[in-house]
Amino acid sequence: MAWLEKSLKETITNEPRTYIAHYFQIFTPCTSKSGRITTFNQGYRQLHKDAHVTFRSDFHRRGQGVRVVLCGFDHDEPSRESITSMCSDICTARLPLFILCPNDRTNNDLSRGRWIPNVFPPNQLIPGRIKNQYRFVGQLMGIAIRRKHYVDLKFPNLLWKQLVDEQLTTKDIEDIDTESFVIIKIIADNIEKSQMSELRFDIVSSAGHTYELIHNGKDIPVTVDNFKEYCTRYREYRLNEFCRQITYIRQGLYSVVSKHFLTILTANELQEAVCGNGRIDIELLKRNTRYNNTSLESPYIQRFWKILSEMFNEEQKKLFLKFVWGRTTLT
Repeated sequence: MAWLEKSLKETITNEPRTYIAHYFQIFTPCTSKSGRITTFNQGYRQLHKDAHVTFRSDFHRRGQGVRVVLCGFDHDEPSRESITSMCSDICTARLPLFILCPNDRTNNDLSRGRWIPNVFPPNQLIPGRIKNQYRFVGQLMGIAIRRKHYVDLKFPNLLWKQLVDEQLTTKDIEDIDTESFVIIKIIADNIEKSQMSELRFDIVSSAGHTYELIHNGKDIPVTVDNFKEYCTRYREYRLNEFCRQITYIRQGLYSVVSKHFLTILTANELQEAVCGNGRIDIELLKRNTRYNNTSLESPYIQRFWKILSEMFNEEQKKLFLKFVWGRTTLT
């Protein structure tokens, strides 16, 4: 996508800036859902206010930009290690921003390991700090695109589609929650038989909480007469459950990479621009490996490549790559 490369260069921020060094400490994995002791939160606190400018800066211009140092890594730009470490916190329970999709929690094989935005009551405001953290997630996506510091974000297709304004379908919802529309099908088969008298105008969210579809919905039974309205409101909730959260992510992304260019991309193209090619090509890695005081023909080097290619699964290969290179993708 040569046109995207050109557009990124044309939108670099070159205004003079004071040189700042940020230092991230190393912490052991945090089990607290508050997410306060995480690299993401450290980066958020130090960078989010100016990220819309610094993440578009020409980091190679001397005396300008922001320098981020993670545990001794010293670069003239936010390092691969910094970005990878911050993003590795996103799809975990260490932050309150994302949760595993319902299919994962019900052991359904479809979309296992995919993380969706956390669910907030539809009639309540999302806290300001959470809004800004979602924006910072989008800004990290933006710098991943600009610097090709690909990150491993395990989001479902519906999130990528909404970021590029593609229309969602019921299939996109069923991809993360196979049972999401089963209730409507059951009602359609049984409502004429008056077997749904216990059902009300409420819904169980993707996080397992119950919300009313209309005011006092918990007291309004679903009947033959209002079944169509119930279906309409049910589908509307499902298709818009994460709309606000993804809007904030989109705002952050657009602040680093222009929306005029991103909306030309498809959902799959955007995902690849942010996350790269998820498969670890061992032969590509082998061709680009340089050896000191040894060679590819050495027996222990041969054993190393054999173990890496034949005994490591994809997740283990990503962890190895992160250890030696600071990121989890090759391309």
